[in-house]
Amino acid sequence: MSTVLPSTRPELLTVQPLGVSLAEKAENYSLEYFFLLFILAGIMRWLLGAGAGGLLVAFGFVLRRLLRLDGASLQLLSGWVRLTAGRESIYRSIAVEIETQVSIVGVSLNDAIEQSGLGKQEMAWRLVDLADCEWDQLAQIVIGLLNALLKHMPLARVLVPVRSVAAQHFKSPGMADYARMHEAFEQFVFRYKLRFNLHIKLLRHAAETLTAEFGRAYRCGLRAEDGGDGIWTCLDLCFHDFDLITKEALLAFRAFLACMPDKELPDFATDLNALVAPRMRATA
Repeated sequence: MSTVLPSTRPELLTVQPLGVSLAEKAENYSLEYFFLLFILAGIMRWLLGAGAGGLLVAFGFVLRRLLRLDGASLQLLSGWVRLTAGRESIYRSIAVEIETQVSIVGVSLNDAIEQSGLGKQEMAWRLVDLADCEWDQLAQIVIGLLNALLKHMPLARVLVPVRSVAAQHFKSPGMADYARMHEAFEQFVFRYKLRFNLHIKLLRHAAETLTAEFGRAYRCGLRAEDGGDGIWTCLDLCFHDFDLITKEALLAFRAFLACMPDKELPDFATDLNALVAPRMRATA
């Protein structure tokens, strides 16, 4: 067994004279709504009855533009967006730290599994202890990054469409079930900003849950001295899913940077620097 490293539309308002009853207001709103539906139905009947395929294509094109489903937006679904030099620098300051620590955890855990397979349990659990310490520091940065995105989200101008984390990409059963539940709920959310907010909260919950599960499995393995294949499998699956979460968090971070107004960047960068400054001082 080995671990692979890594809009809302404003409502129509009707001015009513004083003294109009609620029943009359409701009737007026119903008539307006029915009239709007009648007009839309008439347009669709005309388009279909005329057999105007070109008009239907044009109508669909207009809807795609209104819903921001044009090619530029779909390209952003991949999560990798181009950044200016200044924004790229902010991104790299966090990404390098996260990617480095993920590598340390992965190497330590790989070596631990190998030592366990050779029967060297004491050395194996020392390596898991190292991985656990690095994991805790990594989790603080990742969760802090996600919290910073949630904090500054009201200041973002427009948020790009969000990629969903497919449930089949997770290997631990608990994370796969949680992702499936999130996928079902996400089908009823259409606003990009709200979808992005839910996506960040999914990543944060997953990071917290996997951190707790890894620590629980580590302590359980120490008590059992040997741990058995079940414990090592649990540690391996936890790291696989956590590695996935860190990659998704960095993609979300990069997309978010592209939406931040220039005047808000200094405050955002200050919050991010606070996440890695303690570790930089410790290694200086």
